Order: sequence, then structure tokens, then C-alpha cells
Amino acid sequence: MRRLARSLYEAVVDLPIVSPHGHTDPAWFADNAPFGNPAELLIRPDHYVYRMLYSQGVTLPELGIAPEAGDGPAVETDPEAVWRRFAEHYHLFRGTPTRIWLDHVFEAVFGLDEPFGPATADRFYRHIQAALQTPDYRPRALFERFRIEVLATTESPLDPLLHHAKIQSSGWAGRVITTFRPDPVVDPEYEGFAGNVIELGRLTGEDTSDFAGYLRALESRRAFFREHGATATDHGHPTARTADLSADEAADLYNRALTGSLNADEADRFRGQMLTEMARMSLADGMVMQIHPGSWRNHNLRLFEGFGRDRGADIPMRTSYVAGLKPLLDRFGNEPGLRIILFTLDETTYSRELAPLAGHYPCLRLGPAWWFHDSPEGMRRFREQTTETAGFYNTVGFNDDTRAFLSIPARHDMARRIDCGFLARLVAEHRIRLAEAREVAHFLAYGAAKEAYRL
Repeated sequence: MRRLARSLYEAVVDLPIVSPHGHTDPAWFADNAPFGNPAELLIRPDHYVYRMLYSQGVTLPELGIAPEAGDGPAVETDPEAVWRRFAEHYHLFRGTPTRIWLDHVFEAVFGLDEPFGPATADRFYRHIQAALQTPDYRPRALFERFRIEVLATTESPLDPLLHHAKIQSSGWAGRVITTFRPDPVVDPEYEGFAGNVIELGRLTGEDTSDFAGYLRALESRRAFFREHGATATDHGHPTARTADLSADEAADLYNRALTGSLNADEADRFRGQMLTEMARMSLADGMVMQIHPGSWRNHNLRLFEGFGRDRGADIPMRTSYVAGLKPLLDRFGNEPGLRIILFTLDETTYSRELAPLAGHYPCLRLGPAWWFHDSPEGMRRFREQTTETAGFYNTVGFNDDTRAFLSIPARHDMARRIDCGFLARLVAEHRIRLAEAREVAHFLAYGAAKEAYRL
């Protein structure tokens, strides 16, 4: 099996990277300025890193992350001190995928093949800092070195997309596209929702004080994103609940959402209605729809109030897909022109719900093992629990879903190794032929994402 796995891997290891879902900063590629320092590049953007450090008593100010309110404990401003603190706690990452990604970055990207830790921290810092000042380590050069064919970032519908416009007009051949993430204007519990909706109206020239104008504004903004390369939308709702309400019912929920008078169940119902509305829009404009529910975001209230969202305090929750998606699927599930990619943080749903749904409805595909399950064992569990029912061709390959740019090659390499190992087992057990395994390995490493995301 290992011999078979290696032969399959050797055929796909050098394929270009298709990164259709991620959160890197488009300003990096628009400005192509040197990265500031190792701590700014490898620690601050990566919530996988500081959630582990936080769990062991390292505070965010000690990592150079300032509270939004500007008060509180002193913030470490010396990046070398942040780096040394990270090195002192590097042993915490043993056995985690973060350790694999970081070791890969140190060795494959920077040529540092000795163990990282307190004894080598300063040497690593100086080496990386010196490299970052050279042309070969600027964002566009690394993009090309990593053999990235296309990379998608994710932006709010209120974003003017100036960085993407700059990339498009720069003459650079690298393909960096945006993704439409409407959460700030479709989630009544999102901070500043009513003000966000007003801004949506201002940007589009639509009257968002009524539901029909609000929907027109969203359609207009989707078109603006498509002009900047977007092929997909992205929806990070707490649940997979959908709804198919009458126009009057939806308008009533919307009006009360603007006044902040919805209770928690009604807010979830409105979000569910908006998933169905987004499916309708996707059927019309061809954008691929991604739904990834099941995260209790910003679970640490004190951290959220002090430092804002996305600080490593998101926790997986149980999720129901069969019942939750039923209203949307009743209306659009049989449309082959619609593409909806489902993700989960609830692995118990793989074989019971997600694989049977994707193995039947033409509009559905399964996203890869995601977030907390973006790991060797998580990837294996995904293939083991979904393949018999959904097959390979109702899945979408791999996406890295990362803010940590330099980890992208490591993550894709890990996915390719795990998939080739799984395929080798099927060949060894005479469940598929070797020639078929080669086709599937190539599809999962490269073709699946291009096909699924219409790239």
C-alpha cells in the first residue's frame, strides 16, 4: 500500500495549486510589498497558532495583538519578543497539523531543516527576516513559486474591492479573485447589522428600507463581485436551517430585523430564508454557493468584547442538514445548474446525512474536511465515511481555508498524501484499478476544485 501510495503521490505532487476558498489578504498581492517580519507573517494571521497559545495562558497582547478598545494590558510591540515567546511554547503543537504546516514552511520555504525551539529561535528569526527583504520572498514571487494557479480571498459585500481592482489592472499574470461573503448584511445578529444594510443601499443606489429593494441591492453587489473575478459565495451561518417563506412573511422578518426586535429563533429563520434567496440568485447568476454552518463563533465573550471576532474562540456544534436544508432543496434541489458546496464541523453527519444528500441531489457537493478536521486523521475520516455513498465525484477536492499564506503548499501537500494513501488501500484491496486510482488522484488534487468552483 505504501509503495502504491508513493507512486500515486509522485504523479500529483507537482500539480498546480487551486485554492478556491481562503482568507489571505488581497493587499499582499496588490501592493507586492515585503512582508514585515516573521511574527507578523507566521503568527498574527493564524488563529490556529494563537488559540493554542491562549489555551496555555499566553495572552493576545503578549503576541502583539491589541484590543479593539485600545485599553487593557500593555501590548508587546517587539516582534522578536513575540517570536521568542512563540518558540518557548512551540512544543504545544506536537501532534497537531499546525506543527506539520509550520515545519514545512521552515524547511521547504526557508531552507531551515533543524528543529525550531527556544535554542534556535533567534537564528530562525534572523534567517527569515533576511529572506523576507529579498525579491524572491515578496508575495507575488511566492505565489508563483508555490505554483498557485488561482487563489480566492473572501470579502464582505461592503468591501470596495480596491485591492482586487489594483491586481486586475497591474498586468501581473497571477490570478487572485474575491469571494462574496454576505454575513454582515444577512445575519440580524451580526454586529452593526442595520447600519451595514444602510451602507449596502448606499453602495448600490437601492432603497434597502424595504425587502424588495434589499434583495435588489444584494443582486447588484453580487454582480460587482463577479466583475472582480468572483465565482462563489460563502455563508458562515450558525446552523444549516433554510426557509421558503411567503414574500409577506419574509418582509415582516426583515423589517423587524432592521429594528433589532427579532428573537434568536426568528433571527435564525431569517438567515434560513436568506440562504434560499441566495440559492435563487446563484441559479440565476451561476455563482457557486458554499454553506459552512456548525460553528459557535466567538464563544469566548470576554475575548470577543475585547479583541473582536475571529480570535480563535470558535467551537464546533452539532448540526442538522437533512431537516435544515429541506425547504431549500424542495425548491431548488433538483436544479443541475445550481451548485451548493456543504461543509461541516460535525463529523457525525458524514455518513448519516451529508454523503446521502450529496449522493442524491444534483445541486449538492461535499466540501473537504474543514477547519478543526483539516488534519491527516480528519481527512482520512472524511474519505472513509463519505466515499461509499457519495463517491469521489460529488466532492470538491481540497481547499486550504487559511489566512496563513505560507502554509498553503503544506496543506495541499498533506491533502494529496492522504488521498493517495486512501486510494492505495482501495487498489490493494482490489476495489478499484490502479489506472482508475491515478485518474482519481489527479482529479482530487487539481480537477475537482476547478470543476466545482467553475474556475
